[in-house]
Amino acid sequence: MKSTLTAFAFTALMSLPAGAQDQFEIPVTGEILPGWQQSDGSRMIGLRMKLAPGWKTYWRTPGDAGIPPRFAWSGSQNIASTSITWPTPSVFLTSGMRTIGYTGDVVLPVVISPHRKGGPITLEAQLDIGVCADICVPHRMELSAVIDDTNTKPTPAIAAALAARPYTATEAGVTSASCALRPTAEGLAITATLGLPSIGESEVVIIEPGQPGIWMSETKTHRTGSTLTAVGEMEANSGAPVAIKRSDVRITVLGKNHAVDIRGCVAG
Repeated sequence: MKSTLTAFAFTALMSLPAGAQDQFEIPVTGEILPGWQQSDGSRMIGLRMKLAPGWKTYWRTPGDAGIPPRFAWSGSQNIASTSITWPTPSVFLTSGMRTIGYTGDVVLPVVISPHRKGGPITLEAQLDIGVCADICVPHRMELSAVIDDTNTKPTPAIAAALAARPYTATEAGVTSASCALRPTAEGLAITATLGLPSIGESEVVIIEPGQPGIWMSETKTHRTGSTLTAVGEMEANSGAPVAIKRSDVRITVLGKNHAVDIRGCVAG
């Protein structure tokens, strides 16, 4: 199952003649929105991607048929750290497999913590993403900007993306989050049990192990009253035994009404 992502992502593109690959126009454009300076001296910016109709790109955990996005800031100046806020994504079916991502005009808010507060910031962003319609294409976007202002007025597009983030566990009324782990021949089986009021039809639960190098399957979910249960499997890409910290586990629930972001779980 782990090999499905790579195979699906590249098969359609590589089946094109070499000349067609060279001439293929990637159906996404991007830019950096300079955003505004926050009261603590950090800078809120936006990474904006505009996708052609019928195309999508992927969330931080894309699903078995998606390409996970990767971001780098090499060449940037006056950046101590960055933190991305992911707006609530949509769920798609791709060749019978579930993928998670975005269509249309996508803005990812990013908090930049500078080394020198108030000083100019030079941004050199490298975005390795996947875009998909009838074919799936890995693509690198290189975006740059120099920010040297003290604007404190929020940018509407970034503010809207921030407002579209999933609810926190507290905001959503989560009363409990436990994870039971069971060894399997390949790794670990995980059962997440959430005390969470219904957030609408077709609830999808995505579990992130919180550690690199671990593949996580789709989950099977069922609800009984205010309790939502999700079951899935984890395997190490290296084939080594799997060990995780429950405090690092991140659980996202996507529903018709809204989404919920749950950080950590206790033994269950």
